Amino acid sequence: MTKPQILQCHVLLLDSEPPIWRRIVISDQITLDELHGVLQIVMGWEFSHLYDFKLGRDCYASQFPLPLEGTLDAATVSLASFQLTPGDKFTYTYDFGDGWRHQVTVADVLPWSEAAELPHCLEGDRACPPEDSGGVWGYEGLLERLADPEDPEYEELLDWIGVDFDPERFEVAAVNTQLRQHWPA
Repeated sequence: MTKPQILQCHVLLLDSEPPIWRRIVISDQITLDELHGVLQIVMGWEFSHLYDFKLGRDCYASQFPLPLEGTLDAATVSLASFQLTPGDKFTYTYDFGDGWRHQVTVADVLPWSEAAELPHCLEGDRACPPEDSGGVWGYEGLLERLADPEDPEYEELLDWIGVDFDPERFEVAAVNTQLRQHWPA
């Protein structure tokens, strides 16, 4: 068995413009299902939809409540089993209806440290789109409509998204607080 390592990864919501991204550190001992949980928190999603990971030719997903056709069990394979190196990339898709596709790039592989706070978000940019906003293009349309107080559905959209929503805001400290609640040291 190889020694545990720490992966520093860059997570990019594909096709978002300007880019919505996060930089995280995680243990390579976590399963893909656990990584799904980390990505839900760091991106700002709400655990409301199915997901999958594509690594090489294989596709991994939760097998609960039923396995997705053609997928392997994300809960039984750790990141370490892929022997990831800097520059390696894989895809995480969340909500097949809206199609939120994320590219996860391994930026660095670091030696294991018992003192490391894992998982941990180092930085990021821009708020996560709201759930069920229609994918990247639907979200862009939503932001355009919210910029126009004359839009006939402006008030309704504002009620749905929340008056305090700021597409430019990302709060790394709040994300790390949530991570600590889910993965206490």
